[in-house]
Amino acid sequence: MLRRVRVRQSLRQVVFLMARRPDLLCGAILLGVLLILAVKFTCSRAKNVVAPARPPVRFFSSEAPVVDLYLGQIDQVERLRSVADVSLLFLYAPWCAHSMAARHELQLVAHKLAKQVQFVAVNCWWSHGRCRKQKRLYQYPSIQLFYRRFGPIEYKGPFVAPYVESFVLRVLSPFTYLPSEAVLRDFLSYHEPRVVGFFQFHSSPQPPGYLTYVLSALHALRRDFRGAVRFGVVTSRHVAQSLPLPEEGSVYLHRRFNSSLVFPRAQLNFTSEAICSWVFQHYESVLQWLQPPGTKSRLLERELLKGPALLLFLPHDPLGPQPSALQQQVEDLAVRYHSCPSRGAACCHSVPVPQSTAVCELCLDGTGPGASSGCPLPSVGPSALLHCCLHPPSPVSCSCFLTDYSALGQYRACCRTLPLRDLAPGTPPAKEDPSQKQAPPTPGPGSVGVTGAMGVTGLHCLTNKTLHFYLLDAELNWPLAVRLGAPHNRSSVEPQEPQELGAPEHSFAAIVDLKDEVHYVLQPLHRATLTQDLEGFIMNFSAPYSRLHRHLVGQEQSRSPPPALITEVTSSSFSHTVLDVHQDVLLLYYTQWCGFCTMLHHIFIQLARLLQPHSALTVARVNVALNDLPWEFMTDRVPSVLLYPRYRKHQSVKFPEEQPLTLPNLLRFVLQHSDSVRAPHRAPGGEGVPGPLLRAQVQALQEEVGQLHRACERLSQQLAHLWREHHRLSQDTRALQTHNHELQQERRSLEQQHRHKSQQLSQAVHRLHQLTRTSHTLLHHNTLLRLLLTLLRDTTEEQHAEGEELSGQGEELSGQGEELSGQGEELSGQGEEQDHTENRHSEQKRALVTS
Repeated sequence: MLRRVRVRQSLRQVVFLMARRPDLLCGAILLGVLLILAVKFTCSRAKNVVAPARPPVRFFSSEAPVVDLYLGQIDQVERLRSVADVSLLFLYAPWCAHSMAARHELQLVAHKLAKQVQFVAVNCWWSHGRCRKQKRLYQYPSIQLFYRRFGPIEYKGPFVAPYVESFVLRVLSPFTYLPSEAVLRDFLSYHEPRVVGFFQFHSSPQPPGYLTYVLSALHALRRDFRGAVRFGVVTSRHVAQSLPLPEEGSVYLHRRFNSSLVFPRAQLNFTSEAICSWVFQHYESVLQWLQPPGTKSRLLERELLKGPALLLFLPHDPLGPQPSALQQQVEDLAVRYHSCPSRGAACCHSVPVPQSTAVCELCLDGTGPGASSGCPLPSVGPSALLHCCLHPPSPVSCSCFLTDYSALGQYRACCRTLPLRDLAPGTPPAKEDPSQKQAPPTPGPGSVGVTGAMGVTGLHCLTNKTLHFYLLDAELNWPLAVRLGAPHNRSSVEPQEPQELGAPEHSFAAIVDLKDEVHYVLQPLHRATLTQDLEGFIMNFSAPYSRLHRHLVGQEQSRSPPPALITEVTSSSFSHTVLDVHQDVLLLYYTQWCGFCTMLHHIFIQLARLLQPHSALTVARVNVALNDLPWEFMTDRVPSVLLYPRYRKHQSVKFPEEQPLTLPNLLRFVLQHSDSVRAPHRAPGGEGVPGPLLRAQVQALQEEVGQLHRACERLSQQLAHLWREHHRLSQDTRALQTHNHELQQERRSLEQQHRHKSQQLSQAVHRLHQLTRTSHTLLHHNTLLRLLLTLLRDTTEEQHAEGEELSGQGEELSGQGEELSGQGEELSGQGEEQDHTENRHSEQKRALVTS
């Protein structure tokens, strides 16, 4: 309220002041008008500076089966979508490099699927096009699919032809037809989430709820472009009886660890959105695909914050009809890792082990939906039983034997005498002694191949270090694998010997623990399958005292580095260079972005030259931005200098931070803490006495320091003289600038006077030209007037003579006129008599007529 009163008082004062000073009000109004005119003039000039954009041209080639609307005619898309059931809309910007790269990939897909899909490309960057006005895109390109009237389904995967084609094919066929129980069991045997719907088509061409189920599958593709959740359709009641599908129109969600679910139509509305949300809320997934976009994204951060992650880089074919054998092995390993101990009594058999008194307990695994109700005895080779049971006792050991890579046909051989640490024949500690490695057992004839120990089974419920399994395409994400420790050249990961099915070719595995800021890399041992290495890798990580070593990412060490005064240390060369017990090492921690580190390089070079005769002392440096070091050898700031003395590396000394990093201070620091440059004998006072060579070097160094001081004094004197000269020149410059400013003002005033005089002269010249033209016109008119006067004078004289003649004739005519006037009077008298006579006759006639 008080503020309003103040505002009103201020306004009253302003109005009162304007009333007293109207000239001030007029000046303010005039100034505002001038300001508006100036701004308008400036803006109108600025518009003319911008050149109009060039009209766009065709983005796709004319031979490609893609309708290119390069003028942004997005209003024509609706008409083109009616040509096919599925339409692909490609929104691009002609200048975008990603759009140019995706153009070739899209053309490859269009050539394959042109008969089934309508491909339309729209330029959404042309400013005059409707696409730019209607769409608000934050990145280019964008791929959207339409299934009849449903859409858009945005594609969020990599712009690579196989992935785009796989996504389009999934939209074309959003579900799988399941005609028999065998096909149904095969459909449910995979580890991916599966959804089955039961609809009978004999009653009507389109059963109730069928279209809703199809749209729910499309909604799932909208959430996950890979189609992790697969949808199937059962049309036979006999096939549906093998699943708990009570009635037609039921939707069944198959789960492996918990009980499967049926969509509750009584509690939820039977809509496509509700079905999709229900599926994604309740489905189980033990293995997740990751696809980093390649730009700034928090995808990896969100997943790694959940806990330790096992990142598996495997070759992947998105167009494959089913997962590869290697991927199925990894999926089976993830399922066994998340399989908690059985909740009921197991179906077990006690089998005697040949050549031993031990007994191996074989237990059937009934986790699959199609597990047999009986308890048959599987056939296991003697070699597998020997490997299973000839070990010291342990309560939680199992070996897993698979008839195939289907989760429905597996069983486990449990031996309660096998220790956890010796269970995995594929335990891969890369730093262990090779003599401690155990060769994998070779299966006997007719026996089932051993895929590894069951020690990973149930680790999800037995340890606090719960792992999350992630798969990445090695072809697309190999740079990320390189950053984690994979070789730059992918050919180097190929085994030297021929491998069996599932060999770890072009694969890479790493465990990343973001909380502890460590990650571990699997060193493959090239066994029969990758799962043997992975099981040991996971078990070593899950152990209370892990035998895994933190992987250090560093620069590649050249095989034959050139000799240098300063040794460049990397992650791989740190241990044998810095931790060499026979060498004193002075180590500089630096980074390439540190400006102070660059200023110290010449000091370290001089120090290395001085200490070059001492072979027992090494001057080195390490780039901590590119090389990871063990935690105990890291520093909290750069630049930092540490001295690692020989025979006592644990007593490393750091250069004091309060002292400046100069050559004398560094040399004094080395002489104080290094044993290699100190004399072997001691003085009576207990301090080491430098040798003659060091004294000479110190004296030479002191002379150099004195020379530097003298040179510094000379430079200071020269700088003082230069400063005085600079000060005098600056004053002269200011005086000249002032004089120049005055001259410029005079020049501007003279230019104004010159322009004013020039205008006056131009006006005078213009007037003179007008006077000249007027004088010429007057002279011409004067000549004409003289001629006219002469003519008029002659004409007047002639007319005067004729007038005299005419006056004489007029007198004669006047006499004749008088005579005629007399005759006229006579005639008028006669006329009057005639008129009187006629009047009398007319009266007589009237009287006659009247009578």
